Amino acid sequence: MTTEPEAPSIPRSLERNPVRVVAAPPRTAPAQLAFTRRIALGLVGMLFASLLAILNEQVTAAALADIQGAFLIGHDDGTWLTSLFEAANVATMVFAPWFGITFTLKRFTIGAVLATMFFGLLCPFAPNLPTLYVLRILQGIAGGSLPPMLIIVALRYLPPNLKLYGLAGYALTATFGPALGTPLAALWTEFVSWRMAFWQIVPLGVLCCIAIQRGLPADPMKLERFRSFDWIGFVTGFPAIAMLVIGLLQGDRLDWFDSGFIRVMFGAGAPLLVAFLVNEWCQPVPFFKLQLLARRNFTHALSTLLGTVILLVGMAAIPAQYLAIVHTYRPLQTAPLSLFLAVPLLITLPLTAALLNTRRADHRWVIATGLALMFVTCAMGSFITTEWIRDNFYLLQSLQIVAQPMVIMSILMGVTTGLPPTEGPFASAMFNSLKTFSAAVASGLIESVGTAREHFHSSMLVDQLGNRPLMANQGVGADYGLGQLAHRIHEQAVVLTSADLYRVMACVAVALLLLVPVLPVRIYPPWSTTPPASH
Repeated sequence: MTTEPEAPSIPRSLERNPVRVVAAPPRTAPAQLAFTRRIALGLVGMLFASLLAILNEQVTAAALADIQGAFLIGHDDGTWLTSLFEAANVATMVFAPWFGITFTLKRFTIGAVLATMFFGLLCPFAPNLPTLYVLRILQGIAGGSLPPMLIIVALRYLPPNLKLYGLAGYALTATFGPALGTPLAALWTEFVSWRMAFWQIVPLGVLCCIAIQRGLPADPMKLERFRSFDWIGFVTGFPAIAMLVIGLLQGDRLDWFDSGFIRVMFGAGAPLLVAFLVNEWCQPVPFFKLQLLARRNFTHALSTLLGTVILLVGMAAIPAQYLAIVHTYRPLQTAPLSLFLAVPLLITLPLTAALLNTRRADHRWVIATGLALMFVTCAMGSFITTEWIRDNFYLLQSLQIVAQPMVIMSILMGVTTGLPPTEGPFASAMFNSLKTFSAAVASGLIESVGTAREHFHSSMLVDQLGNRPLMANQGVGADYGLGQLAHRIHEQAVVLTSADLYRVMACVAVALLLLVPVLPVRIYPPWSTTPPASH
């Protein structure tokens, strides 16, 4: 079997000639610092900072209805609170690693945490809607700076035998964090105050700053990097990604390309993105190092990440939407379903890391098993009926407790194995920005397909009813009967749409499965970079 290419070894002729060895160019990679309890404290602080950013995003989204009610704003205006935040959040992740290295990881992360807390504290006091929009944009920029820092710190400070466990901590932000959004939103809105959707990050933020300040080493700032700042990449990349995210999140509401605004967002965002990528390929110090795509496992990991995020968003959104529309569940009623998934992940993620940290485990088989379980979940969900309640989804969630860690951890292993710490910022920028951009793609896909299929099923049900005059006459004999009939048709259309969405998710899982035997190659844990003799 083939293995992930490693750095070239020193030829034997150089080993025999000490003069030539001395003359060889010095290595620029920083020396591995001893892993101490103090650095471990700093890493925990970075983990909590990333979790803080995810919770800030998810909780406010889950509590959006209560926030809209408190500010007396309608649905259309409320959607911009999410769209503007997400656009700023995703666009910032592209550039955050560069600024983190320039201002030092410690200072930049603490500054971003403080800014996220500050803007969150101000949001409930916004005097008008435009001010609230500005505060959410600024909070999106601050929050988007946090998740990329965790991968950089893990690659830099963790010893090889612990790197996968550190990445398991990062995986919590992609699995455990989003699952906590609905329960926390329900807790604050039902029992405390809607303002806590913004303020709940403050206690965790204070702990993050203390842990990072005490734990991480104080590196010198590298302000001289601004002399080679990639201005062309910045002025093309930031608006490009922001425009595309806004277009994806507002597309279904504005009827996609029938809207002039959506045409402008995609028509301007797509060429700017192409210009950004071309510029990054030619830059000596880029934000995206596209040359990393030459590594097969890196390319496979990013490709699978796009589909995996679509699966995760879809399999979380479909039950929540179904229960809310068909059975009028509030977040408080759907919270146990999310907690049932979130809490066991605290155990299955480290166990999966331990499995992948052994030489015998092939990450290709692990990711294939996880994707197969996701396919089974979607196939089972496609049999949904109006009789399903919350309890019917627990079996589906049980499969995800095992499947999600397998897929996410294998993706992270493919991204980081064989990657030197000096390239960690590039990998982090590409991985995190693609992850959050994929969530916007997933939201646009689910809303678009859901709307189209619901309209289709509603029309088909009405046509079938019209072909049965006796049933129609019995059902619409009174105004109350007409309302009941309309409700039943809408309810059945939602159920059929949910089944269709599960089938779409199953097709995504199959497509990702087909990539496994083609693209990735065999790799080994970070502590064991050379394969056994039999390989």
